[in-house]
Amino acid sequence: MSSCVREDLLAAGLAVFDRSGFEGATVAAIRAKAGASNGSFFHVFGSKQELAGALLLEVLRHYHAAMLAALDPSPDAKQGIDRLIRAHLDWVVSSRREARYLFEISRNQWSENVRDAQRAQNARLAEGIERWRAPLIASGELLPMAPVMFVSQLIGPAQIFCRAFLSGRDRADPRTEAGTLIACAIRALVPPERIDRK
Repeated sequence: MSSCVREDLLAAGLAVFDRSGFEGATVAAIRAKAGASNGSFFHVFGSKQELAGALLLEVLRHYHAAMLAALDPSPDAKQGIDRLIRAHLDWVVSSRREARYLFEISRNQWSENVRDAQRAQNARLAEGIERWRAPLIASGELLPMAPVMFVSQLIGPAQIFCRAFLSGRDRADPRTEAGTLIACAIRALVPPERIDRK
């Protein structure tokens, strides 16, 4: 079966999940959107849940690639914080449908079949961030803290801020608040004596 059919089904699944939610989406609607036969669908995916899990991994890969690209070439502490937050906000706005799927629609109960692959992808992102972060902690440019705490302080506020945008409750582009989000993250993650240093 052509990988093109798989890509068409994933794109159709994303559109249908975005419009109808996971529960409201049907295999028939996904097939119709993709222009695929029943046989084609079930040759590629065993169920709607299997397609949803594969889509989660694909979207996660796109998001992680955007985040890791922000760290190449390796920036200093404040530049890195700035770039990572802007990369998150840019991806959410430019890939809104994927972002809604990743952060609002996807659910653990049907991603069980891709849990190991999801953990592996998350680990690669964490390793990429740690390669940048560890030398900066060692040199005193970043405050020492557990990786999960670092990411929650870095992306957590931006993520909460983006939820209203993704849900449609707030139409304002979240990138307009990038400066404030970055300033807050710098205060949380950079030692006070390093914040104002040029």
